[in-house]
Amino acid sequence: MMGTLALFGLQARAAAQAKPKRIGVLIARPESDPDGQKQFAAFQRKLTELGWTVGSNPEVSVRWEVSDPAKRLAFIKELVAFKPDVLVINSSGYLRAALPEIGEIPVVFVAIADPVAQGFVQSLSRPGGTLTGFGAEVPSMGAKWMELLKEVAPNTLTAAVIYNPNTAPTAPLFVSSIEANKASFALSVVSLPVQGEVALKEAIAKAAQMPSSGLIFLADSFLASRAALVADTVANSRLPAVYSIAAFPRNGGLIALGIERAAIFGRAAGYVDRILKGEKPSALPVEMPDKLELVVNLKTAKTLGLAIAPTILARADEVIE
Repeated sequence: MMGTLALFGLQARAAAQAKPKRIGVLIARPESDPDGQKQFAAFQRKLTELGWTVGSNPEVSVRWEVSDPAKRLAFIKELVAFKPDVLVINSSGYLRAALPEIGEIPVVFVAIADPVAQGFVQSLSRPGGTLTGFGAEVPSMGAKWMELLKEVAPNTLTAAVIYNPNTAPTAPLFVSSIEANKASFALSVVSLPVQGEVALKEAIAKAAQMPSSGLIFLADSFLASRAALVADTVANSRLPAVYSIAAFPRNGGLIALGIERAAIFGRAAGYVDRILKGEKPSALPVEMPDKLELVVNLKTAKTLGLAIAPTILARADEVIE
C-alpha cells in the first residue's frame, strides 16, 4: 500500500512538472500598434533566449488596449480564467483595474510610473506581496521635459501639458514637478486633460491660441497609441512639442525624451523566468529605468524654424533628417 501511494505521488509530481506553464499578458497598446507589437516581440524573444518554447511551454495569452472600460475588465477576467502562473501587466490603469481580480497570481508589472507612490509596492527594494516589476519615468521627468522644451524653443512662454487622466493616473505627479520648476524657465503652465480624440484636437487648438506656447505630452498609453494622429495635429498647429516616447518624432513630432519600453519588456521576461522557476515576486526588487532615449526630428525642427543646438544633437540617440 505504501509503495502504491509513493508511486502515485511520484506520478503526480511528474505530471505537474510536465504541465506547461502559463503567462497572461496585458499590453496598454492597441493590437494594431507597431510599438505594442515590438514590445510583445521583445518579451517573447527574451523568453526564448532563456530556454522557453513560447506557445507550448509557456502557453501565452495576451490582451491589448481598448478604450471601453467594460471590455478592459472583460480582458482581465479572461486572463484570470486562463489560470496563469504569472501575469505581465503594462500601464497603471490596467494594473489598478486588475488588482481586485487577480487574487494571489504573481504579477510582473511593466513601465509603471512611481509604483511606490501609487501604492502598488511597499518599496523598490522590498516590494512585498505578489507584485514586482519595472518602473517608468519618475515624476521629476516633468521638469526635464519642460527644460527640453525651453532648450529647443527658447521663445516659449507657456507650456501646455496634455494627458488623458483615465490612462495617465500619475499625471498630477508630473504636473507638480513642472509647476514647481516653471519659474526657473520663465514659463507659465496650463494643464489640458483630454478624454478622447476630439478633446485632444481641441486642446491642441486651444494651446495654439496662447501666446508663444509649446506643448508637453505626458507618458500616457492613450496618447502613445495615437502617435501619428498627435504628431499630425501638432504639425498643423505649428507648435513646438516635447514627447515622452520615440514613436512621436518618428511620426513627425519634434523631440522625445523617455524610456525605451521594448527593452523593459525584455527585462520583464527575465523576472517571469525566475518566477516560473520558483522565486517569489516579493524577493525580486522593483527596477527603475537606467537609460533615457533622446530622439530629435530635424526635418520638423526646420519646418518650425527652430535651430536645434549642437549640444542636444550630440547627446541624441537618434536624429531624424
